Order: sequence, then structure tokens, then C-alpha cells
Amino acid sequence: MSETGNGAVSRTSVGFRSDRGRVLLTLMLTTGLIAIDATILATAVPSVVKELGEFEQFPWLFSVYLLAQAVSVPIYSKLSDMIGRKPIILTGVGLFLLGSVLAVLAWNMTSLIAFRVVQGLGAGAVAPMGMTIIGDLYSVAERAIVQGYIASVWAVASVVGPALGGIFSQFTSWRWIFGVNIPLCLVAVWALLRFYHEQVERRRHRIDYPGAILLTVGLTAFILALLEGGNAWAWLSLPSLISFGLGVAALIGFGFVERRATEPVLDLAILRRPLILTTTALSLGVGALLIGITSFVPTYLENALGVVPLVSGAAVAALTLGWPLAASIAGRMYLTRGYRSTVLWGSMIAVVGCLGLAVSGPWPNPWTVAAASFVAGFGLGWIAAPSLIAAQASVDWDERGVVTGINVFARSAGSAVGVAIFGAIATNVIAAGHGEQDYATIVSASTWVFVAVAVVALGTLLAALTMPRGSVDSPAYSSAPAMEAER
Repeated sequence: MSETGNGAVSRTSVGFRSDRGRVLLTLMLTTGLIAIDATILATAVPSVVKELGEFEQFPWLFSVYLLAQAVSVPIYSKLSDMIGRKPIILTGVGLFLLGSVLAVLAWNMTSLIAFRVVQGLGAGAVAPMGMTIIGDLYSVAERAIVQGYIASVWAVASVVGPALGGIFSQFTSWRWIFGVNIPLCLVAVWALLRFYHEQVERRRHRIDYPGAILLTVGLTAFILALLEGGNAWAWLSLPSLISFGLGVAALIGFGFVERRATEPVLDLAILRRPLILTTTALSLGVGALLIGITSFVPTYLENALGVVPLVSGAAVAALTLGWPLAASIAGRMYLTRGYRSTVLWGSMIAVVGCLGLAVSGPWPNPWTVAAASFVAGFGLGWIAAPSLIAAQASVDWDERGVVTGINVFARSAGSAVGVAIFGAIATNVIAAGHGEQDYATIVSASTWVFVAVAVVALGTLLAALTMPRGSVDSPAYSSAPAMEAER
């Protein structure tokens, strides 16, 4: 579908009663899988640790999921540009279902972590494909309305996810956190098969197996080194150096292979486009900010104040409620003010929220944390969707999957690197203090994490300043410059 400008679009032409209404409902359902998973687990971590033990391994519940998602996104995205979106999103939902079933049966922390990898591989397909399909079916002006529907999914998940996580862990079992995914996945598969149809030009493709292997090995080794550095091994230890060395070597090899590949898994020329480079940097920042707040706020409140998971979940819900609320109105703003102004305002709001967390850190209070999280989430809502839509608008169908994948990968990589850095900060402060049960030590560790989060927010603001000026119809945001750059 061609990208149109900011002409008036009626809600009935893109809503549930339109000819694309059933597909929109299906995409909202698949988005719900990822949205609930993003909010439901954090509040249940103390209950999981209480039953399975191995507190020092709990960050891996988040990091291996993010790692698997980040590593698989570029490959899924390229395949979607070759064989279509439908086979990829169905594969993703299937893997997410398998991982959820296995997680319900987990017998120790190690097995649960392994099954989170399977879930992450599924999310690596579901997350970018939903956004890519929306980019295929709706114009820029229509997406201003459609993102309100998608934002409503996150809004519901922001309330339902933490609430369910708290209820399951407090009154029944944390295993229901994964069990609730099973019926949702089954309905999603049925809806995709029934309602979503696409026409893909069939032609022979040469799959870039060497590039895919080198990219997977390189990203896995490099992100693993970041995750475990200062935890499982010292930063300058032999395992750390081997992991970093293998990651760098594989990524360098990947760069050489991609230059010669007929159909590279990731065309590095795309990353040289200024707009794509800027939106990628923004996604890195969004991912780090999101994981820094959602992963550490519950532990901060529960360990420092002894609040129940339901209360800490409400504090996290404030962020995931502010995000979709902002995203639902961001469309009207970027259509009238442009992508850059919208993202700049979002970045400044996010900085205010993150600074609020850092300043209030020494004085734990659920209400203060919830308020600051809401402000930060509202800012992120004005960064994430507009920057992605700007990147999608600058390319045609055969590159939209890759561009969307780069955006989602950057967010996942930002989260993976963020949780490693923030976790290292917390671990070092706790090690230098009186342990994880000491009030002053937990407060100090959490405060320093929130300071680091505020620094990342400032970096995201600087990246926003580099976005091109102009309206959504300006040449900077059309596919023409991108195509000319390739000639």
C-alpha cells in the first residue's frame, strides 16, 4: 500500500467494521501476547525465586528472553520480506505457545530460563511482524488512528498484566503467569489462519545461511558477555575476553559476508541512511529505559518497603499505562507537527520522569514511583511509535520488514544491554554494602540504577535532536531518497 500524507481519514474506514477490521483484531490479539508477557512476570519474580531458589539467576528470566528475541528478529524480518509475513508470524505464535507450555512445567530456575529462550524466539517473530503488517495495510495517516487501537492493547495489558502477576503469585501459583498464554496463542493461530491473507510475489530466493549463522553467533556471544560480565565472571577474565572476542570476530565476519551476499540477511547499506540510524538509536534508548524501570521497580519496592507484589505491579502498570495513552494521541501530533517534534517532546517528558525516579530514590514511596513511572512511560509513547512509523514510511514493501526488524532488534538489544549494565550496577552496590536484605543497601542500589536510567534518557534526547526536520510529507520521510541512495 502506498504511503499517503496527512489527509483526513475516518475512523470507520480503518476500524473494526472496515474490510481490514478482522485483521486489525487479530493483530491486536497477537500484540496482546507480547504486551501481557512484558508486564506480568516482573511482579512475580519474588514468588518464583521463593519456590525455585537461585536468586542470583533471576535476571536471566528477562535477559535470555530478550537475547533470544534480539538475535532472531533480523532473521525473521528478512525472511518476511522474502516469503511473506504470515508464515513468520504463525511460526512465532507457535514457538511462544510451546515456550509457555514448557514454562508451566518448569522444575527449577535453570529449566525455566531455558523455556524463556523458546518464548523469546517466538516473540522475535511476533513483535516485528505485527508492526510490519500494519505498515503494509495502512497508510501513514491511517496509522495515526490504528496505533490508537494497538495502544489500547498495551493499556489493558498494563493493568491486567501486573494485576494477574500479583494475584497469581500471591493467591495461587506463578505458573499461571505462563498458563494464561496458552488459550490466547490458540485463538491467535486460528484468527491468523482465518482472517489474514496476503499476496506475495513468488520467486526464487537465495537464503543467506552464512550471514544468518555469523549474525546469530556474534550477537549471542557479544550480548552474553555483557550480561555475565561482572556477574558470572570478572570483566577482564578469560571467559569474558573469549565471549567478547568471539562476538566481535563473528560480527566482523558477518560484515564481510554481507557485502558479497546476493540477498543479505541484513543489508548494511540501510543502516547508513541517516533516518534509519537515528531511529535505531532511539529504539536502543527506549529498550534500555523500559527494562531499567520495569525490572527494577518491583524489586526496589518489595525489598525496600516489603510491599506485596500487587502493589509493586501497580507501580509498574503506571509506566505501561502512560505509554499507550501517549501513543494513542501521538498520531494526531506527528501528522500536524511532524515526527521530529513529537519525538523531541516525548524524549523531554521521559527525561523528566526518569529524573524523578532518580531524585526520589533515597525515599521509597509507591505513589512517587508510580507517578514518575507514568511520566516516563508517557514520554516513551511519544518516541517509540512515531519513530518506527517514520522509518517505515521511508522504505517500500520489500524493505519494510527489515527496517521494522532493525527497530525491534534495537529495542531488544537495548533492553538486553540495559539489564546487564543496570544489573551490574545493582550487584556491585549490594556487594559493597550489607546484602540484598539490608534496607539501606537496596535503596542505594536502586537509586544508582535510576540515576543510570536518567543518563540513558538524556542520551535518547540527544538522539532525537538528530532527526530530520519537516512534515510527514517531506522528502526526508519518503521512500524516494532511500531508493536514490541505493542507485
